[in-house]
Amino acid sequence: MSDTKVYLLDGGSLVLDGYHVFWNRGPGGEVRFPVYSILIEHAEGRFLIDTGYDYDHVMKVLPFEKPIQEKHQTIPGALALLGLEPKDIDVVVNSHFHFDHCGGNKYFPHAKKICHRTEVPQACNPQPFEHLGYSDLSFSAEAAEARGATAQLLEGTTRANSTFEGIDGDVELARGVKLISTPGHSIGHYSLLVEFPKRKPIMFTIDAAYTQKSLETLCQAAFHIDPVAGVNSMRKVKKLAEDYGAELMYSHDMENFKTYRTGTQFYG
Repeated sequence: MSDTKVYLLDGGSLVLDGYHVFWNRGPGGEVRFPVYSILIEHAEGRFLIDTGYDYDHVMKVLPFEKPIQEKHQTIPGALALLGLEPKDIDVVVNSHFHFDHCGGNKYFPHAKKICHRTEVPQACNPQPFEHLGYSDLSFSAEAAEARGATAQLLEGTTRANSTFEGIDGDVELARGVKLISTPGHSIGHYSLLVEFPKRKPIMFTIDAAYTQKSLETLCQAAFHIDPVAGVNSMRKVKKLAEDYGAELMYSHDMENFKTYRTGTQFYG
């Protein structure tokens, strides 16, 4: 754990209405929010948590989210800033499979892949209100085949190299790196807790709470499958952060993101 470093890979930004960011609360109006992935350099390997969105997919399917993404904000571009290539990543973990968290999975056919055991089946057969969330199926040949979307698959993507190890409950990914089960936003959503030897832990809410305001008010995003589970998950995240004395970091909070270390800067 002495070697643990956490890099935030800036993946650009998207837009949602305020009533989607803060469900039934608002205020309304456009809210531009960041998207990022989490790279953990650890004695046990390099772990990438989520892979951001694919610009071309968003422009084709969700252009109203007004993506802004430069070359250095793609997954290959963000890794290149660190002198890395996709082949240098050992394990890819997806917190869930909404399009803004799995758009770069296609660059990692070689890597071990991990997600909650319910997430791939849900992507194969989402609820009617989840279709836009689970719209980028390039991460999984199984899901793309189930939804008639094999045209999304990068050449060379097969079931064999896009198969996930399904997990359940809270799981220690590596020493001091814990996946925290926080369902509600999606059926198998995970948050992330990382401990360090020389600084306080970091609790990444991921989409259990888009913003600091979301967590403080227990107001989840309008994109969810189970709002009651979502509130319970926010309470779990808050308590764990308190128990561990952890710094909280939010997935889609532009005000806070401007203060986060990105690029070659790291936490550790």
